Amino acid sequence: MARLPRLTVPGLPHHVIWRGNNGEVVCRDAQDRSDLLALLAEQARSNGVRVHAYVLLDAQIHLLLTPTSEGALSRMMQGVGRAYVRRFNLRHGRTGTLWEGRFRCTVVEPGDALLACMVLLDTEPVHQGLALTPQAFAWSSLGHYIGQRSEGWLVAPAPYWELGNTPFAREMAYAELVAKGLDAAERQRLTDAALKGWALGSEGFVRSLHQQTSRRVTKGRPGRPARRSA
Repeated sequence: MARLPRLTVPGLPHHVIWRGNNGEVVCRDAQDRSDLLALLAEQARSNGVRVHAYVLLDAQIHLLLTPTSEGALSRMMQGVGRAYVRRFNLRHGRTGTLWEGRFRCTVVEPGDALLACMVLLDTEPVHQGLALTPQAFAWSSLGHYIGQRSEGWLVAPAPYWELGNTPFAREMAYAELVAKGLDAAERQRLTDAALKGWALGSEGFVRSLHQQTSRRVTKGRPGRPARRSA
């Protein structure tokens, strides 16, 4: 079966997942992660992409991004990928590919679905056994959203602003969402949507995407298409 083109829509948030080739570690230490964050900020700025959230795990990275123009997301990720592989290979005395082919992504409705994706990112270090609590993992955007630090290159999405009327109220409300977490089925649904490229959101949101792109945005029915009568 031919691979579907990547689903991207300028002006809407996207959940991006990029994994190491064959499960290889892509961030070995703090310097790797610092290099990667710097490249993400640089390429986002130069390509007109708003970065809402991130988590840099050992063997994969997750991002929530909004491209402002056609092709901006791909250009940003290509710029990050090429520059980072050069730095990584030089630092660690290796050659060859690092990433598992192209990055995966899906379009996310800017509402509850986007907040759920943010929670997914911030709880993934605990889910993968990299930290005991989400706050204990230094390499995610969680600290920015709960008031532990300020990262000026991040752009808070609209649903986050709607959590409260003051910075403290928003920080507390978001911390409560992260503490509540996601059940296993929801984690799988959100992850599968990004890996398989199916739009994430309400039925109305999905219908609107059908009108904006010729690319299929939801999973098709299993089995062969029904045969038409003569």
